[in-house]
Amino acid sequence: MDVMVTGGTGFIGTHLCRELDERGHDVTALSRHPEGADLPDSVETVVGDVTAYDSVSDAIEGHDAVVNLVALSPLFQPKDGDDRHREVHLGGTENVVAAAAEAGLDYILQLSALGADAEGDTAYIRAKGAAEDVVRNSDLAYTIVRPSVVFGEGGEFVAFTKQLTTPYVTGLPGGGRTRFQPIWVGDIAALLADAVEDDEHWGQTYDIGGPDVLTLGDVTRMVYRAEGKSVRILPVPMPLAGIGMRLADPLPFVPFGTDQYRSLKFDNTVRDNDVTAFGVDPSELQTLADYLGLND
Repeated sequence: MDVMVTGGTGFIGTHLCRELDERGHDVTALSRHPEGADLPDSVETVVGDVTAYDSVSDAIEGHDAVVNLVALSPLFQPKDGDDRHREVHLGGTENVVAAAAEAGLDYILQLSALGADAEGDTAYIRAKGAAEDVVRNSDLAYTIVRPSVVFGEGGEFVAFTKQLTTPYVTGLPGGGRTRFQPIWVGDIAALLADAVEDDEHWGQTYDIGGPDVLTLGDVTRMVYRAEGKSVRILPVPMPLAGIGMRLADPLPFVPFGTDQYRSLKFDNTVRDNDVTAFGVDPSELQTLADYLGLND
């Protein structure tokens, strides 16, 4: 199968391109800056920007399927309302879907996010939800995958936890009680490749997470324990945290703003883990503790 992966040189994209290549598919990674990508020589790279229709339509010809991974980080702080999130997530998806349809592709795999909702609480979640609607309303066969946070080498989840906190004593909004269900990038890459290969996943939307539900406080303790450090978490009342983050919004060196504060008001976990739809038991997945070397 000829598969194009938009965002193919990014964190998840690199792992997926390798997975698809190892399974014998012809893979093209589309990226704005593909030079120096850590990909096998057998994976073709092409310059393209999903927010520019012509660059997508020119590159997508001749493929059978497209995997749309391009996304801004949920940590990206929008400065002008929803515009940038909508431009990349919604506008980019509109361009990929239109180009795929024009080129006669059969299928699109859309990577979304848990809680995606066009009427959701954050700019990221709203844009992701609106993008899902574009995919579902197209004439393409599709699969939508909504993961919890993804961790692994080159990912931002562990790094951001350290950026947000300090060892020994740190404050966290609400005491760090927001829950996540982290999934390892190697595991999600395998599931995405399965979705591309098997048409039994067509028309489905999957909510997926890792084997463990962890609070932000749990993750913070684990990250520092892996470095041989302890940490005591001091709860910061959510209303006070919200005020502080609103004040911090204009500051480029502060990694947290109003949108991120809103995201901490709801859990990032699955009700039923749809990894089972791929014949995988959640207990078989890599844990964050194992990744951090805490079970050695």
